[in-house]
Amino acid sequence: MVDYLAEFRTRAARLEKLRREPEKIPHLKAYYKDHIADFINDWGMTFDPRNPEIKLPSNVPFLLFGKQREWVEWLIQRWKNREDGLTEKSRDMGVSWLSVAVAMSIWLFYPGIVIGFGSRKEEYVDKLGDPKSLFWKARFFIDNVPKELRPAGYKSREHAPYMRIINPENGSSVVGESGANIGRGARTSIYFKDESAFYEQPELIDAALSQTSNCKIDISTPNGEGNPFHRKRINGKIPVFTFHWRDDPRKGEEWYRKQKETLDPVVLAQEVDIDYSASKNNVFIPGELVERSQSHDVSLITPMGPKILSVDPARYGDDRTVITLRQGRVVFWQRVWNHMNTQDVAGIVKQIDYETYDIEQIAIDVIGVGAGVVDTCKATMPEPRRIVSVNASIRQADGRNYNLRAKMYANLLEWLKDEPVVLPNDKELKAELSGIEYEYRNGELLLRDKEELKKKLGRSPDKADSLAIGFACPVKYAGKQHLPMFAISD
Repeated sequence: MVDYLAEFRTRAARLEKLRREPEKIPHLKAYYKDHIADFINDWGMTFDPRNPEIKLPSNVPFLLFGKQREWVEWLIQRWKNREDGLTEKSRDMGVSWLSVAVAMSIWLFYPGIVIGFGSRKEEYVDKLGDPKSLFWKARFFIDNVPKELRPAGYKSREHAPYMRIINPENGSSVVGESGANIGRGARTSIYFKDESAFYEQPELIDAALSQTSNCKIDISTPNGEGNPFHRKRINGKIPVFTFHWRDDPRKGEEWYRKQKETLDPVVLAQEVDIDYSASKNNVFIPGELVERSQSHDVSLITPMGPKILSVDPARYGDDRTVITLRQGRVVFWQRVWNHMNTQDVAGIVKQIDYETYDIEQIAIDVIGVGAGVVDTCKATMPEPRRIVSVNASIRQADGRNYNLRAKMYANLLEWLKDEPVVLPNDKELKAELSGIEYEYRNGELLLRDKEELKKKLGRSPDKADSLAIGFACPVKYAGKQHLPMFAISD
């Protein structure tokens, strides 16, 4: 274990000497400009809220291990060569902290530089008071550098507003963007693409950044095969750096054993072992993710936003009609009926709408008998514009999803990842969600045929489909208000 107390003492002595000999500060800055890894190791600080559990401080010196130093040099070389690069990593390797530390060091020592950070969600880039966000890390890093090495006149409140950090001494800046806005802003000297294997519109983002930056650094754990991150990894056209968990001296076989005990095998292989083809049976939604969502206490989560009723109708045979009610992060219930005709299903939808306050979208699968349900509901219910027809077979033109079924399940997966969310503690629902398999067709996500899953489960995945239908289309109708509705047991 690192002796942080000894390191704090060493840094204190180093700072005291620097303050006794201030004439050496310009020479020290000149040295650090060409030796950024040394600057981070000498003065950088990082934050880990898990440390108090093992009787260590949350704020600790940023002491680089060998592979981290190697990455810093690799990154600086990419930037100076004006070329792109890709970093694949195991989870929990501290690469977000390391990229921020390098960015802020460049910002500190190089004048007139613009550095960009992007991630798939705005809150991952900048969110006040949230250590998960990149800009929280950046402000923390520079605020903990000795004032003798910070820019002259720098004040965090004045020079580090939302999504921007300005160096008042040399004119450099760090800027942030998220989602589809990545690459739409100012030109940058270097751009960090955080967790870029999970972007919703990666091709559009790459096209935008190609016009605004000469050095784009993709950083991510794998997210399967066929996506742009994977294609960059294997095409041999850009330099690749690998951060495997075995490169981290803090991790060993005991750590890995615990990961194996707690993680879904697919998640373990993909996010820990960096295996792009980890899903041997191509499971799209990890069972571990579903279990976690089913274990949350609904009373601790306030459901906010529009209420969505999603309907997967079935007439006769083994298939069932399933209706799901969701608001924001909470699925209140799923209800199941057998042997219902079109009029019966439409009548149930109308009754639920009457009983439930302010439903803003009623999404109905129109394949098969669903078309009749949609027509009846639109003809007999108030505000028919709330009713959305969902044809899962419709081809998509986003370059990412083969059809609407793939898109709505991809949206569902992202929702599940955005913890915490609440699912009904239903074994059937878990089996259906974690049984969905995928492949890629011409680089686009395509879920395996529903009939294949039906054979595997012995029934149609009606509960999973009903849930996913609610993620097919954005809500366009705006009701009077969004009041929380608490869970109904059924």
